[in-house]
Amino acid sequence: MFKGIKRFFTVTGEISEFSLRYFREALLPPYEFQEFLRQCFLIGNKSVGLVGSTGFIMGIVLTLQTRPTLVEFGAESWMPSMVGIAIVREIGPVITALICAGKVGSGISAELASMKVTEQIDAMEVSGTNPFKFLVITRVTAATVMLPVLAVFADLISLAGSAIIEYAKGGVTLQLYFNKVFEFLTFGDLIPSIVKSFFFGFAIAIVGCYKGFTSSKGTEGVGRTANEAVVISSMLVFILDFIAVLISDIFYEL
Repeated sequence: MFKGIKRFFTVTGEISEFSLRYFREALLPPYEFQEFLRQCFLIGNKSVGLVGSTGFIMGIVLTLQTRPTLVEFGAESWMPSMVGIAIVREIGPVITALICAGKVGSGISAELASMKVTEQIDAMEVSGTNPFKFLVITRVTAATVMLPVLAVFADLISLAGSAIIEYAKGGVTLQLYFNKVFEFLTFGDLIPSIVKSFFFGFAIAIVGCYKGFTSSKGTEGVGRTANEAVVISSMLVFILDFIAVLISDIFYEL
């Protein structure tokens, strides 16, 4: 037990130090802008299909599960606003982050771990290239930028799925559905979800890069590294979401 606690604080400290190094070096030239754009494309392109399909199904399931209860109480007219607020505030960003933790985070950690065990990172240092700036900063920055975009995309697709069910079950037109959604949504709902998505993206990528950069034990450590990156980043998503909800509640009360 004490060994596990010690390892927890050790890993926490190492990830924090790794994050501080990112902030120190991210602002210093040279800037790997082309690699940053390439990573943005890869992260978005690899995730958009899975995020979209998951969001669409999520909107359908949420509507199908909630509608009978609202119909029972004669409150089915509240369905668009309720689903919209639930998806935009919480479900969309968190589900998107968990998908990216499993797909993007594991991919980053496995890629960097493979480069580590095959000594490609050492070769970059010998050739005069800064591997941290080229490999870590570009990936972390790209994930931080792209995850809010994916979260907004997931929100829209989820609402589209919900609107289709409402049209099929209750005859609610798409225009009326989205009018009801945006009637109750405010910037106070949208902005916190986008802001915490930036933190989700940063946490997922920084953990993946950290695990990849510190991988050891040869090729057998690559799979273990990817698994640990997914577990840690998923836990961080829930922790960050909990903190974001607490902060949002404080502002709502004010």
